[in-house]
Amino acid sequence: MYVVMAGDFVLLNVLLLVLWQFSLKVGGWSGEKLRMFFLLCNVGLLVGELKYHTIIHERIVSAGDVIKRIVQLTITSTLVAYLLLKALDHRVAIGWMMVGMGTAYLIGLLIMRLIERMLLKYLRMMGRNTRMVSFVGSDSELLKIYHHLAAEPTAGCKIVGRYGDPVDNKEWEDSKIPYLGTVDSLLSSAGDSKALPTGDDMYVCLSRRDRETIQKLSLFCDKNMLRFYYVPVSVESIRLDLKPEFISDIEVYTTHEIPLTYLGNRFVKRSFDIVVALLALIVSGLLFPFVYVIQKIQSPGPLFFKQLRTGLDGKNFMCYKFRSMHVNSDADKVQATKDDPRKYPFGNFMRKTNIDELPQFINVLKGDMSVVGPRPHMLAHTDMYSNLIDQYMVRHFVKPGITGWAQVTGYRGETKELWQMEERVKRDIWYMEHWSIWLDIRIVWMTFKTIFIHDKNAY
Repeated sequence: MYVVMAGDFVLLNVLLLVLWQFSLKVGGWSGEKLRMFFLLCNVGLLVGELKYHTIIHERIVSAGDVIKRIVQLTITSTLVAYLLLKALDHRVAIGWMMVGMGTAYLIGLLIMRLIERMLLKYLRMMGRNTRMVSFVGSDSELLKIYHHLAAEPTAGCKIVGRYGDPVDNKEWEDSKIPYLGTVDSLLSSAGDSKALPTGDDMYVCLSRRDRETIQKLSLFCDKNMLRFYYVPVSVESIRLDLKPEFISDIEVYTTHEIPLTYLGNRFVKRSFDIVVALLALIVSGLLFPFVYVIQKIQSPGPLFFKQLRTGLDGKNFMCYKFRSMHVNSDADKVQATKDDPRKYPFGNFMRKTNIDELPQFINVLKGDMSVVGPRPHMLAHTDMYSNLIDQYMVRHFVKPGITGWAQVTGYRGETKELWQMEERVKRDIWYMEHWSIWLDIRIVWMTFKTIFIHDKNAY
């Protein structure tokens, strides 16, 4: 962490030197004023680092969290430096210069964090900076923890083995987690963790009826400086992801906690939608006549394809797209397929590059849609899947989006089998329950990349 923080200061001072060399305003300052400028910019960064230091060293951290931290660090350090400089001399005009400096620093930090994260991943894959993990129990929930840790190289976790009852189970055998002995044999070495291998972190998955054993294991971890994690066994889980709420001082639980039910969050998201939609329509406005001309040559008919789709709270709205297919009678009933004969050549290109979705920014400005959210489905599919998937209608608790978490994680396009739609719905609900403006920014960025990196499901 401290090496990364030192790199942040190096980057800042390199940018300050570049500014000094190429800015006529800064280049004309006296030596004393220049030294004070450098000093206060570094003080601003120090304040930012104290509050928003890097988190790339943490075992399980998403790219979205890293980006959020970078933005917070940049804004804080730039604002603090600006206020200190204005307090020193309120007459100096440095507002736009600090905005430019902050933007350059933000871009530099994003590039640095990408490189640092790749290096950290490489080091941990090579066996450096790792955490040793042991499991206690024989429940399948431990296998889920194991697969999650094993699938994330940046976590840097190595499995020591498992303590518990011997099991004759193919799933456990396939995992190749070493069997180390019974729980009693582990507790018998309570005074010395070196007697039996335990690692640095211990995940315990035992029935609550074994409360005394769980307490002993917790005490064992405390004495031997191990991180203790308790995982409820599968048969004691009600399989509902419950969230706490309060009615006065009474604690109750709900199945879906949706951040966008709060007015402040809705205001932030709506502001983001309006800004992005306006920018997108201004930038892409030149494409509209271009699309119209090619479309008329290859497939005569209307410029836009309009279709009723299911929106917020299950209400229908008219969704706009560039027409990417020949006019046909099956548009409201049949999904597009990979080699769909209804598509014309340029329409096929638009679908692969997401250009056909651009008119939906008009829906965003109207308030029917959001930039990010669950994709709106045609009415026929809403009727069909609401009868086949229990939680299907939950996805309509928020506005539908031009892009969404399901789409950027591999579940866009045609749903040939029911499980594909079930996975899409799961991801839509996950997005609703974990919404943040940073998650929206991350999804927009991942969507933008598909313009240049073809998505195999885009057809």
